[in-house]
Amino acid sequence: MRIHHRAWLGRVKDAFLRSTACRQGRTTTGHARVEVLILIGVSKTFVQRIGGSYQALDHISLTIGKGEFVSLLGPSGCGKSTVLNLVAGFDTLSEGTIEVNGKKVTGPGADRVVVFQEHGLFPWLTVLDNVAFGLKQKGMAKKERHELAVEHIKSVHLSRFADRYPHELSGGMKQRAAIARALAMDPEILLMDEPFAALDEQTRLILHKELEEIWMRTRKTILFITHNIREAVILSDRVFVMSTRPGTIKKEFAVKAARPRESADTVLHHVENSIMDALADELEKVVREETGDEYIIKKNDFSGTASDSVGGGI
Repeated sequence: MRIHHRAWLGRVKDAFLRSTACRQGRTTTGHARVEVLILIGVSKTFVQRIGGSYQALDHISLTIGKGEFVSLLGPSGCGKSTVLNLVAGFDTLSEGTIEVNGKKVTGPGADRVVVFQEHGLFPWLTVLDNVAFGLKQKGMAKKERHELAVEHIKSVHLSRFADRYPHELSGGMKQRAAIARALAMDPEILLMDEPFAALDEQTRLILHKELEEIWMRTRKTILFITHNIREAVILSDRVFVMSTRPGTIKKEFAVKAARPRESADTVLHHVENSIMDALADELEKVVREETGDEYIIKKNDFSGTASDSVGGGI
């Protein structure tokens, strides 16, 4: 039975990759892009303590090419962070397969580093030592790791604060330090789980620009989780919109705007409006599930709210 399942999964993978290449106007031979991350038929079911179970994800399939910036966007509880945790190797699949550079993900690995909503800096270490910590764990010599840490601290504009402790930093500075620490590890994929959600709007906008600059310089492959439509669109090459639980990929949007991105770009506004249209039904489902009422969301109800956090007030 397991052999048959593996064979079926292999056929599904081949068919999915061929269809993906076709949609992107590329062949699977010769000039095909390098697919760094592949999810095929990924499902996740959680067992509840009170008994029973619930399905969080239902056959998620997607690919991310080397150097792409891709966002997952959807209502609260749709399973975005569950996808990231599975890719990071923090949790196990119920069905399907996840591959990084052709190797199945069976647990955490140095090829994937996560930046969380909470910065996770060690309070007893300075910014410099926090950024260098992972390099120390890898066995890198002190001089070399400090030089590398200084380089990455400079890239996030924290050079003046390298000797400061986390409690001496603002929220935005802490997230910059967390990003520098992740980049210092030089992962194949940078996983970002709503890293700017707790920041004020002005700081978030600044960090959007800084993250885009870092991405344009490093071309690091990034999987970014967010509730915020504007954030997803202004940062990403592609945005995957997820449905409500169980989470599925409802629609994919390519953001074909020039970089560096400009907030006034009409291409961005068009994509934002298209995403909002795709999300309206999903948000209505969330409200109905939580209130139990006959609730109908009209398209005009979302006028001018594309930059808000999707579902944040539900």
